[in-house]
Amino acid sequence: MPLTKRIFDLLLTLTGLLLTSPLLVILAILVRFKIGSPVLFKQRRPGYRGKPFWIYKFRSMADLYDQEGNLLADELRLTKFGRFMRSASLDELPELFNVLKGEMSLVGPRPLLMQYIERYSPEQARRHEVLPGITGWAQIHGRNALTWEEKFRLDVWYVDHWSIGLDLRILAATLVKTARREGISQPGYATAEEFMGAPPAQPPLSEKE
Repeated sequence: MPLTKRIFDLLLTLTGLLLTSPLLVILAILVRFKIGSPVLFKQRRPGYRGKPFWIYKFRSMADLYDQEGNLLADELRLTKFGRFMRSASLDELPELFNVLKGEMSLVGPRPLLMQYIERYSPEQARRHEVLPGITGWAQIHGRNALTWEEKFRLDVWYVDHWSIGLDLRILAATLVKTARREGISQPGYATAEEFMGAPPAQPPLSEKE
């Protein structure tokens, strides 16, 4: 990662943590009493060049099981308070600590699930040529309302066009999008449907066809 981007991340992240520290404490208390323990949700995600790291978020789902003891679907476990945190992107605030550790950047392609790595096309896999971000070019252009192919195309565009000016533009647009609560989730999903892989290329039609 360019040194200028790292310095940019550290300056804004330290300032952000200083300003939001009372909010972080309040949210942690509310999560504990409204949803339960643990307060933080952590999960392995692929980072720069696919290297795994632990991402941290505020917990937004309750532990609910069916009669067989299986965990219910995400959209059934997402609580009212958790839905509010997601709509305001408050659940993402602990990721600022991932930025401090150098595992994430403020701006970059969103870190997705580990199992997606083997499903990417070579072009889509280029999204891992930079650190993952809390927000990104795809997030200000539709977020979860986009198709996976659209998201990945925007992610790769960001990789090829990164600049501090672009990051500032994305951060400013993120504040607007968050206030409007746009593109939070796909209908019927807590966030978005699972990415099952790039669609196979269609063979050209023969002259007879």
